[in-house]
Amino acid sequence: MTQFTVFGNPIAHSVSPKIHQLFAEQFGLALTYSRSLSSSATFAAAVAKFFRHGGAGANVTVPFKESAAALVTHLTPRAERAASVNTLIPLGLGQLAGDTTDGLGLCRDLQRLTQQKTPAPRVLVIGGGGAARSVIEPLQELGCEVVISNRSRDRVQPLTTVFEGLEILDFAELERPPTDVFKDSQWLVINATSASLKGAELPIHPHWFANANLVYDMMYAAQTTPFLQQARKGGAVQVADGLGMLVEQAALSFALWHDGLQPSTEPVLDALRKGLR
Repeated sequence: MTQFTVFGNPIAHSVSPKIHQLFAEQFGLALTYSRSLSSSATFAAAVAKFFRHGGAGANVTVPFKESAAALVTHLTPRAERAASVNTLIPLGLGQLAGDTTDGLGLCRDLQRLTQQKTPAPRVLVIGGGGAARSVIEPLQELGCEVVISNRSRDRVQPLTTVFEGLEILDFAELERPPTDVFKDSQWLVINATSASLKGAELPIHPHWFANANLVYDMMYAAQTTPFLQQARKGGAVQVADGLGMLVEQAALSFALWHDGLQPSTEPVLDALRKGLR
């Protein structure tokens, strides 16, 4: 039986095993998918051990996506530009390919939620880690103007040389109402930080939420995430968590591991949502 896993910390909450079991059932496949709790000190060794013992593929979640990009022997072009990997694919002879399906997964979910090929003319991404970087290119390819904001501007400034047209908004600007450039266009706000995992709010003026068409948190939970609670208090019209993104990126990883098989995501998302409730 083929073996898959997801590396992360924390990891106990992950529903990835359930997602991939439901995908496998659609094609009559038998697989096992486990959770692998790791630390920064043990991550590389844990990945090597998993594939040395016959692992057929693995996902990577917080906080190891950037570490995974540095670990693999081969990077896809999009993973190289994002410097982020969420999917590991064994190539044999100890070699690993690293890809990122996060951005495409997010875009598919945004298209589902907005019923538009281009979810919004402008998108504000909050964060500077691998999750944030992985969504820039796919959003731009859909025709979105992407603006990124992070507590450390130095962390995201180099991205302007990687992603043409990317704009940077000083994090302090989020504490004030949005400027006219945002007021005069349709846009959405995406939280790509881990603040919701920590139960923390972000210092954002309520008007950023009230004026947005959609407020999206890449994190998900049984209850509304702290970021989305904050958005609703600020007057957000529509909010969504990252469960749909998780299912969509998992479907893309599944296809990479199974010769292009494309599972149906809607029934899996429905089942997970009911399970969380």
